Amino acid sequence: MTRPKHREPTITPGEPAALYCRISQADDDDQTGVDRQERICREIAERRGLAIDPSHVFVDNSRSAWRRNRKRPGWDQLLERARHREFRHIIAYHPDRLMRQPRDLEELLQVSDDHEIVLHGEANRRNLSDPDDRFILRIEIAHACRSSDDTSRRLKSALAERAEAGMPHSGKRRYGYEADGMTIKDDEAEIVREVFDRYLRGQSPVAIALVLHKRGIKTVYGKEWTQGTVRALLDSRHVAAIRMHQGEEAGPGKWPAIIDAGTWAEARARREYRSAIHQTNLELRRFYLLRGLVMCKRCGTLMSGTKVGAVPSYQCTRKSRNDDKKCVRRIAAVKLEEFVTEAAIDLLSRLTVSGQLASATTPTNASTEAVEADQRQLAELNHMWAAKEVSTAEYRVMRKEITDRIAKAQRRLVVRPVKLLEGMTGPGAKAAWEAEGMTDERRNAVLRFLFSGVVIDASSKPSGVFDWDRIDIEQNTL
Repeated sequence: MTRPKHREPTITPGEPAALYCRISQADDDDQTGVDRQERICREIAERRGLAIDPSHVFVDNSRSAWRRNRKRPGWDQLLERARHREFRHIIAYHPDRLMRQPRDLEELLQVSDDHEIVLHGEANRRNLSDPDDRFILRIEIAHACRSSDDTSRRLKSALAERAEAGMPHSGKRRYGYEADGMTIKDDEAEIVREVFDRYLRGQSPVAIALVLHKRGIKTVYGKEWTQGTVRALLDSRHVAAIRMHQGEEAGPGKWPAIIDAGTWAEARARREYRSAIHQTNLELRRFYLLRGLVMCKRCGTLMSGTKVGAVPSYQCTRKSRNDDKKCVRRIAAVKLEEFVTEAAIDLLSRLTVSGQLASATTPTNASTEAVEADQRQLAELNHMWAAKEVSTAEYRVMRKEITDRIAKAQRRLVVRPVKLLEGMTGPGAKAAWEAEGMTDERRNAVLRFLFSGVVIDASSKPSGVFDWDRIDIEQNTL
């Protein structure tokens, strides 16, 4: 008895479909691979009469589908939108762009069981509800997974052999060397030696970075030197011709060293000593109550807790930059924390909490209007993109800005659990805040629950006079 042939899926002209594009390795500014895939997928959609909404284009650039622990945001969004029945057709250049692990296919098949997903590609079409197509796909993905495993094994073996032979890592160019990692670049090598010399003479990475900035010297990527890039250079084994493999020293390298063994050992010992001192200081460091809340109004970035001289302060995190974005705005921590604490206790004393904050389900008109305005702007942007008034690259950048604003606003409108405030509201708020069992970590969590930010403007007062007017506390919707 012959098994009845599975019916072909029907396509209604104009039926919505989704595009998925992925490339394993790509530079941040290089989207050639995914752009080509998108063009081919759109041609497939046009031939088959399927409609592509701009919001149904999912991209994972420089994302491996083979690595089991690699996150793929585009893939996750694709599955989520498919579960919500936003489309029944998925178009990919080839199944291996979608999946290179059997578990990915099984996840897609599970969604298809409920929504009859049809997978379209350049060479074929797979009906995921057809047992024959499912069988063929399982074989294809198993083959792709085996191919990736073989490639990984060969690469690992080649890297191990290269390490044993003392040859340098391939990849991006290292400061002080040409792209081959073997040939010394004389002008940069002089800078490397200078950095080590200055460090061993007692200069800090911050001071060294400033010296290099004033002389117009750039990093290997053409960026300004910072304390972080100076530390990275001081920690680089490559400049001492030490071969590393999987985080361990594999022996001497076959390339010429810029820093001799004695200088390297002395710098390493100093780095380890300073690291130990830093760890001790961390253990003795005061707890900055407003961590994660204080923001610089000029830069829009967080201000971190630190000591300026002997005074605990919150300082803009751009203090170490050497370009035009450098910012040294700061504010005394003790007075600021007292001010925000008083505001929090006052708010807590006026709250009556039982289970959930009732007002969280009734957002303010301003909040809902802001979300609606952004959604209208997003719709207009979609029309502009469909009319080719903006390029795909421009569309993606602008769309991300708008959707991020919408997501941020919507998070403020959801009903928020208030177990964190249990026992801390009402007339006894001050006593609960100062209770012996109350930890600074919980106080910080409560402050972050109550307030979205503590924004610090420039001071208008003379030096040494605390300016209370520069503080703006932004309250969360409760």
